[in-house]
Amino acid sequence: MLLVTGGTGFIGSHLLERIGRPARALVRRRAVRLPEGIEAAPGDLVSGAGLEEALDGVDTIIHLAGTTKALRKGDYYDGNVRAAENLARAAAGRGIHFVHVSSLAAAGPSRDGAPVREDDGERPVSEYGRSKLEGERAVRARLPEAVIVRPPVVYGPRDTDVFQFLKSVSRGVWLEVAGGPRWFSSIYVEDLVEGLLAAAGARQAAGRTYFLSHAKACTWGEFADTAARLLGTRARRAPLPAAAAWAAAYGAEMWARATGRPGILSRDKIAEARCRYWTCDASRAASELGFQARTSLDDGLARTLAWYKEAGWLSR
Repeated sequence: MLLVTGGTGFIGSHLLERIGRPARALVRRRAVRLPEGIEAAPGDLVSGAGLEEALDGVDTIIHLAGTTKALRKGDYYDGNVRAAENLARAAAGRGIHFVHVSSLAAAGPSRDGAPVREDDGERPVSEYGRSKLEGERAVRARLPEAVIVRPPVVYGPRDTDVFQFLKSVSRGVWLEVAGGPRWFSSIYVEDLVEGLLAAAGARQAAGRTYFLSHAKACTWGEFADTAARLLGTRARRAPLPAAAAWAAAYGAEMWARATGRPGILSRDKIAEARCRYWTCDASRAASELGFQARTSLDDGLARTLAWYKEAGWLSR
């Protein structure tokens, strides 16, 4: 039996649709819609409630649940460290193959433009990245044989974060924090799911860390130009001075706290956005897992934008 956490989220929903075997999804509420063949297991990662029951008969875990947006610093550590530690503690001693989904943010950006490799050492620049790294270490402390995967930017149908950028492009403008082009690695969500399943099925990957990414990096300008071409429009770059970016992020944080709803814009995200190179080397996953992300940026964005239009998120 395979257990998936975060199955109702963006990546997790695609994973549950693709599994093709009996599986269980850890959920906070039993009354949640899941794909056929997926069993709901009520539980809470932060408190640890229900985890023992959810793990009954489980031989593999893909731990996707995490916190990407937070109202305060502690929320990152609850969602990315305490949750991972509780699950790893419950899984310890059961012989479970554990795949922990982290982030490139845990490794940090490239300092010299060369894609980051798994053994380069970690230099996170944000609270999100530091919490993801601490979550990795908490899992490895309990489960030394756990497999850790670090995706970069993930895009595709149902995503709400990269969507904000694409929505701006559809309106004819996109913001770039002052300082020139920013390079980044990315992966289409269905490719990432394929990589996660490869890691889940590879017992020889025990104890290893992998970047799951398309081999070709791009700039946000190239990303915007590709999306604009597919949308049949033009989008101009609007440079945003660093001081203005910090001020806007602070204002967004105050609004988020007032409404109780964390948003994608924060000073933590600006700290990441100011870095010039968020690129990684996925060759280890290719050689050891036999995994390569096959979806080109053109094809991935075409499918993504078509879904947004069909769902009414973007005008046709």
